[in-house]
Amino acid sequence: QVQLVESGGGLVQPGGSLRLSCAAPGNIFRISAMGWYRQAPGKQRDLVATITSDGTTNYTDSVKGRFTISRDNPKNTVYLQMNSLKPEETAVYFCNVVVGHILRTNYWGQGTQVTVSS
Repeated sequence: QVQLVESGGGLVQPGGSLRLSCAAPGNIFRISAMGWYRQAPGKQRDLVATITSDGTTNYTDSVKGRFTISRDNPKNTVYLQMNSLKPEETAVYFCNVVVGHILRTNYWGQGTQVTVSS
């Protein structure tokens, strides 16, 4: 079982910023992609952003220009810088790590709560 360690969630006012981080164990190799998803109460889990091993990024349209995903490959860590946060972005944010390039295995973090409220 691969345990992903997430941190950085919390309460922030509308327009504020948060930075999430997620670290995978150092003995995990062949990570092809890392990313963040979010799930609001009563809703499905949706993609926020992903980044591949070569640095190619993908964002859901609603966060483009405000969120930035990055990764530190030697540390097996992915970050999500979130700026200009909106109340509707209140959700549990989950880290996702994909291991393998042909046969892929998905691993999920336990989730970190982000609350955007005044």
